Amino acid sequence: MKPVHRNKRIGLIFGGLVLLIGAGALVAQALERNIAYFYTPSEAIEAGIASETRIRLGGMVEDGSVESRNGIETTFRVTDGGQSIRVSYSGIVPDLFREGQGVIAQGRLQTDGSFIADTILAKHDENYVPKELIGIMQESKDDGESEKN
Repeated sequence: MKPVHRNKRIGLIFGGLVLLIGAGALVAQALERNIAYFYTPSEAIEAGIASETRIRLGGMVEDGSVESRNGIETTFRVTDGGQSIRVSYSGIVPDLFREGQGVIAQGRLQTDGSFIADTILAKHDENYVPKELIGIMQESKDDGESEKN
């Protein structure tokens, strides 16, 4: 009778491992689908991100670029001081969304280089600039000043 109990125990351990590995694979797959990496326009262009890849695009709303149709369809450009990307968004933008302010758009890059956002995030502080963008904008400003000299 000892071999029967031993085989049962080994079967339970093996079954538990299979369930654990299966659950881990499902969690990893769900996380991969929902992860959106943060890029500035310069980083997104330089990285050559495949179209339809889900990302977060952060920067400043370029002055003079906001166009709204029907109060629902909005297009604008997100810039980091170097490059800019045209963003299309269908929905109501946050109350604090405006030109010259920090924004993060979550969505997908298109083959033509534009970006279709399904979520727009704007921070409540009018001085908000995404942390990742501060250094890039400063470098861009410094490069522009050194070219003038």
